Amino acid sequence: MTAKPRDLSELLERNGVRATPRRLEVLEELAQERDDVTAQQLWSRLRERDSHTGLATVYRTLSLLSEKGVVDVLSHHGGEQCYRLCEKCHRVVEVQECGLDDWVSAAAKRHGFVATDHRVEIVGLCADCR
Repeated sequence: MTAKPRDLSELLERNGVRATPRRLEVLEELAQERDDVTAQQLWSRLRERDSHTGLATVYRTLSLLSEKGVVDVLSHHGGEQCYRLCEKCHRVVEVQECGLDDWVSAAAKRHGFVATDHRVEIVGLCADCR
């Protein structure tokens, strides 16, 4: 996804986040990612571009953007959190119930283990973006 700096600035402001140069730099780099990226990977990319943004700033920025719903947080790489700029309108809805608990338990039992957690991700367009 390629987003214009102005669009990203407006995105931050719409979500109650002040658009500082460092936040925009982190968000612009994240917008270049097709999938998801760890904070460490994002910071490495910024450094390759001679950015002076520190790793702590990247973590703080991603945490704030997650809290405000601008980025989606996934934890599927060895427990390390991964970040992704949300689809088109950047809206994320967390669904508490998925209805798969019984199926997950049965599948785990069939394979001889006990499931301790599961995740389901649905990616799409909201009614406004369609």
